[in-house]
Amino acid sequence: MKRIAVLTLLVALSVAWSMPAQAQHRNVAESARQSRKAAKKQQKIDRKAAKKQQKAMKKSEKADKKANHRAKRTS
Repeated sequence: MKRIAVLTLLVALSVAWSMPAQAQHRNVAESARQSRKAAKKQQKIDRKAAKKQQKAMKKSEKADKKANHRAKRTS
């Protein structure tokens, strides 16, 4: 009975130890895929930042236009 338990434990540990070793070795295709994924994510972040900046510029221009209009009316 003890032999079966020891053998089962040994098999479980060997499987557990072998998995991280396989996960560490990435092939070229996997590396390229992750690189493309990271580039796509960065492009999305850049587009979002550009859109936010454009919106802020538009808001600023609108505020300037409104202030000029008010200044003309009061003068």
